[in-house]
Amino acid sequence: MAVFDRRYFMRIHLLAALLAATSVSAQQDPAQTMITNVDVFDGVNDGGIENANVLIEGNLIAAVSTDPISAEGATVIDGGGRTLIPGLIDVHWHTLYCCSPQSSVVTDDILGVAIRGALGSEGTLMRGFTSVRDVGGNSFAIKKMIDAGEIPGPRILPSGPPITQTGGHFDYRPYQAVPTNEGDALWYWYSVGLMMQADGVPEVTKRAREVMRMGATQLKIAGGGGVSSTYDPLDVRQYTKDEIAAFVEVADTYNTYVASHLFTDDAARIAIEAGVKSIEHGFLMSRETMEMMRDNDVWLSVQPLLDDEDGFSFDDPVSQQKWIDVTNGTDFTYKTAKEVGVKTAFGTDILFDPKLAERQGAFLAKLQRWYSPYEVLQMATSTNAELLELSGPRHPYQLGPLGQITEGAYADLILVDGNPLEDIDLVANPHENFDLIMKDGVVYKNTLD
Repeated sequence: MAVFDRRYFMRIHLLAALLAATSVSAQQDPAQTMITNVDVFDGVNDGGIENANVLIEGNLIAAVSTDPISAEGATVIDGGGRTLIPGLIDVHWHTLYCCSPQSSVVTDDILGVAIRGALGSEGTLMRGFTSVRDVGGNSFAIKKMIDAGEIPGPRILPSGPPITQTGGHFDYRPYQAVPTNEGDALWYWYSVGLMMQADGVPEVTKRAREVMRMGATQLKIAGGGGVSSTYDPLDVRQYTKDEIAAFVEVADTYNTYVASHLFTDDAARIAIEAGVKSIEHGFLMSRETMEMMRDNDVWLSVQPLLDDEDGFSFDDPVSQQKWIDVTNGTDFTYKTAKEVGVKTAFGTDILFDPKLAERQGAFLAKLQRWYSPYEVLQMATSTNAELLELSGPRHPYQLGPLGQITEGAYADLILVDGNPLEDIDLVANPHENFDLIMKDGVVYKNTLD
């Protein structure tokens, strides 16, 4: 009887899974979809294309026109005069760190952290973020499941475990963890790839190669002090120039690049000289260093972090003071980067708080403090997509461009009830204002029916 019950349960479970898969396929995988009667922001050009039609074939945009498009048999979605924009891109996202409390580093295991990250990925997509660059954490399995259609979520360009030196920004080991000896077992979170440690050129080279072997699209390192970490003051420059150059050389052999967490002039200049191509944060840099970035074609991936209603609150008073010191530099960093002409990308760096993760769109809207609505939308679409292209052949989505509504681009689209080119605050409340969300030609939200 026990055998019969088990087989019966397995058959019922399999049947339910097959029915669900058939339902999703039939409902969300039309050969052609036509979106009519929309004003289009193409992600690139100022202004919009009024009263346009957009034809999607499979997962790509086949045509964008103000003239009627012939597509017999296509599923037609009447946009009702709404604004169609490209799917949004967050280039400083943490799939695993965003949705677990910081205490999970002490009290949880990788399964708990990964499950929260997988569940949180649907929320990311439903906020209109159809692509993210994951700059720290073991999100490889989540990415594979999303790409396979097993779970909903954004496209992920994973950096894998961020790599730190001993005493660096991602060294969250307990105080008693040092000294270590050769042959000691890896700390648990290093062994499961949530983060990683390397010291000296030989070990840096090995760990960098291991991360690329995992499937990273770029490398992420800690090149300077951090806020949430305990043993690294903000002014500390982490890794020697030779060590950073070793990271860069490994990335170069894989035809990709290195992104580095850091804040200060000293750390940024060494990173630039060593060949790093994306500075993450940089809130305490000077104008001269930003000019050096511009002249060396280095990106600034900066976040609109302010000590406001969305500010982080730390139990550790040292980390809290570091947070204040960093966010005091936010306004200067944005204004100066814009004046100097540094290539600037948008990200959020939301950590350890699933409720704050729901504010991802509100973080984007905060950019209006320094940019016009057009500049904000362009940054979060085609400009961010340009940064993603630094991954070269490691970029996993190369059938067409991301962040655009142009012929041949990926069909990652949002239908907004209103015009965000006039009111960028619309993106701050995606659940109310995004009436349709499509990724890869598949409709995940449609409130127009």
